[in-house]
Amino acid sequence: MAPKFPESVEALRAAGNESFRNGQYAEASVLYGRALRALQARGSSDPGEESVLYSNLAACHLKDGNCRDCIKDCTSALALVPFSIKPLLRRACAYEALEKYHLAYVDYKTVLQIDDNVTSALEGINRMTRALMDSLGPEWRQKLPSIPLVPLSAQKRWNSSPSEKRRETAKNISKETTTTKSRVPSAGAAERARVLKEEGNELVKKGNHKKAVEKYNESLLFSNQESATYSNRALCYLALKQYKEAVKDCTEALKLDGRNVKAFYRRAQAYKALKDYKSSLADISSLLQIEPRNGPAQKLRQEVKQNLN
Repeated sequence: MAPKFPESVEALRAAGNESFRNGQYAEASVLYGRALRALQARGSSDPGEESVLYSNLAACHLKDGNCRDCIKDCTSALALVPFSIKPLLRRACAYEALEKYHLAYVDYKTVLQIDDNVTSALEGINRMTRALMDSLGPEWRQKLPSIPLVPLSAQKRWNSSPSEKRRETAKNISKETTTTKSRVPSAGAAERARVLKEEGNELVKKGNHKKAVEKYNESLLFSNQESATYSNRALCYLALKQYKEAVKDCTEALKLDGRNVKAFYRRAQAYKALKDYKSSLADISSLLQIEPRNGPAQKLRQEVKQNLN
């Protein structure tokens, strides 16, 4: 005898959630499908609820190894509510399982624009970077599809949820998107960040500041606790005449290490280029309190004072 299902959208979705928690993914898929059809039959538009149901269906498909339908339903969910984290991560997992690493990379990278603390996305980027380097070589970045720029409204939508709920959601997403491949421990992420920073440093020595910025960007995805990475990227921004970006990076570097002499010096240089001579002089003064005999800083102070006069 066929089981008797509830009829309301809310009850069907709740029953689907219960089946999913119990590992009954085929039954959960049927329940979510019925809920979706019932919602659409109402005739009133509820894109948020409809998007969630498509995303839940995708989760069932992913658990059952049906990656193509997972991708299809995630894409439907994202068409209704763009830049939703769960369907982005589920689609990334499905792309990864199908070895479509370039598409998985884009989805993981999009998630990190929304929230850079989602562990499964950080780990996914690490895996995809290795896979793409192995398959496409050192020029793999040039062969990627364009990565969409996440609007501020989407970031606010995620950031506006209560912090405890956000942590729990990120935790659940991380569990759901775990694959059979080995997870990267935090020590591994820190090591990957270090390697990428060193690669950036080598590019700086060769004068390739634009490529170096890309390396530092990627390094900071794995660990944003290294003051030197920010101050090194600031050096690149100075060379590229992106002075406001240089100021921002030096400020981040100094939050992590208030005695980072290079960050003070480079921010002073950026402020000078922006003709904010008072701020430049203040940074030089802070630097000289740490290193009173710093020759380049003393020279820069003279130049800034001349501009002030």
